[in-house]
Amino acid sequence: MANKSLFASLTSQLPRANAVNEAGGLAYKLEPKHALAQVAATGTFGNAFYSTAETQLDEVLKLIDEVDDNQYLAKLALYAREKAFMKDMPAALLVALSVRDTELMHRVFDRVVDNGRVLRTVFQMIRSGRFKNNTVKNKAGKGRVGLSSSVQRAFQRWLNTASVGKLLSASIGNDPSLRDILRMARPTPKDNARRAMFGWLTDKSIEKWAPATEADLPVEVQSLIAYRNSESEEAQALIAGGLDNVRWDLLADAAKGPTVWAALARKMGPQALRMNLNTLLRHGVFGDSHSPLGAALRAAGIAVPESGDDIVDLVATRLADESEIRRSKQFPYQYFAAYLNADDNVPQKIKTALHKAAEIACGNVPELPGPVVIGLDTSGSMSSAVTGNRGRGATSKMRCIDVAALFAAAILRRNPDSVVIPFDTSAYDAKIDPNDSILSIAERLAKYGGGGTDCSLPLVAANQKHANRKFAGIVLVSDNESWVGTGRHGSTGVMTAWEAFVANQRKLAGKEANPKLVNIDLQPYQTVQACERADIMNIGGFSDAVFNVIGAFLADNNQRFVAEVEAIEL
Repeated sequence: MANKSLFASLTSQLPRANAVNEAGGLAYKLEPKHALAQVAATGTFGNAFYSTAETQLDEVLKLIDEVDDNQYLAKLALYAREKAFMKDMPAALLVALSVRDTELMHRVFDRVVDNGRVLRTVFQMIRSGRFKNNTVKNKAGKGRVGLSSSVQRAFQRWLNTASVGKLLSASIGNDPSLRDILRMARPTPKDNARRAMFGWLTDKSIEKWAPATEADLPVEVQSLIAYRNSESEEAQALIAGGLDNVRWDLLADAAKGPTVWAALARKMGPQALRMNLNTLLRHGVFGDSHSPLGAALRAAGIAVPESGDDIVDLVATRLADESEIRRSKQFPYQYFAAYLNADDNVPQKIKTALHKAAEIACGNVPELPGPVVIGLDTSGSMSSAVTGNRGRGATSKMRCIDVAALFAAAILRRNPDSVVIPFDTSAYDAKIDPNDSILSIAERLAKYGGGGTDCSLPLVAANQKHANRKFAGIVLVSDNESWVGTGRHGSTGVMTAWEAFVANQRKLAGKEANPKLVNIDLQPYQTVQACERADIMNIGGFSDAVFNVIGAFLADNNQRFVAEVEAIEL
């Protein structure tokens, strides 16, 4: 008898793995466009569990060189910023585009650079010289002394058209500072108000602003100066209440007491409120003189207002405001982070608002064409920070497992007949009530596991424990670093188990059954456990935009990750 493994029939052959992943397991390598999209939607240039920040940059630069399609780079930069809500990756793609196609760079510049933080990031990347020649050299060919003329024009346009509030927001932060950008971009002010503004932002003496004078400074800047010079808490609070176009964090360092902090809380958007609940608590904003919390704060030497009820109601309302949540482009997991990190003394009404906000932020989760099996990776590598390790004080407390658990909870909440199977090198029975809130479900799921990684286990468990149930497909949420177990014919374990799952579903529902496998990758790696084909899709990212692609794919729309990027209009 001939070797059955070597001469297997075409119908039983599985695609052989063509790569080894970072954990040393068999895997499939993504095509360059797909790999670049995966990295752009997940990469933060921080140290991940299996790669360093330097490695990520090298891989991104290599992928950019391999993708000979400038329109795709432009669209991916927009997708990464507008859909995936990333900051550093779209900036990197924009800088790469500034070298390859300046016309396209100008077309997408203002959409990618939609705030001062991204502007400073683009400037920093250009100044680093890591993206080939997009800076001007001196006559000896040494030392970077300025921006290329095309990039300089883009910066000048941004600086001259940005609102006063946007410029003030851009002034927050150093290395590089907005002052550095102004001095290198050298924008020509369009009027005396802008001339005075640029002079003030670059700390030039007033006589150097001529013909502009201090009186030409915008009202917001004059009020900001008055606020910082105020001697009383009451005067500060009064001025702060009228500074509509000035971000609260430009005022925080000079705030004199809880009355001022209460005024700052009223100015904060949902993102700032979410991130500063403990700060507001620490400054006495939520306390009042009649409550146990107020008494504890007073004992600690913190002044508290007569009543904190109004500000608690305001913060809770703002946190759960649907229109503001949509506008602020928050990741669903960020509300989970706020909930997990909130001090025990943060009022319950605010914690309840965080639950509601998470439900709203996950509102794009579609009702799928049928129940699905949700494989939730709880292995050791999933305990790493989802946005990478950036050093002490800058690393997110949110782990990959927290984000994965929230994804699983959101899908289950919208599709309650689905099954969640946490796994590492074992598959776990998760008794989850889909009627619980998303945050409660996610918190419970995130406590499983911690061992090695075998991504085939939820598929195997579905074939064994749920063999009599019909499913629309399987959704795996993982970092794709499976290294335990192998598949048949040189394939991965996932591909082997998926073949068995499809065969079983066709026994139950007939030969026309067409289940789909979706792999959601949370980390910037370039290999996957299941090869891309008609019934399998790989997608990266942790924004709610991922849900839209999943829903379309499971509904037979065959909307692919690369196709989603290419659908972006320039």
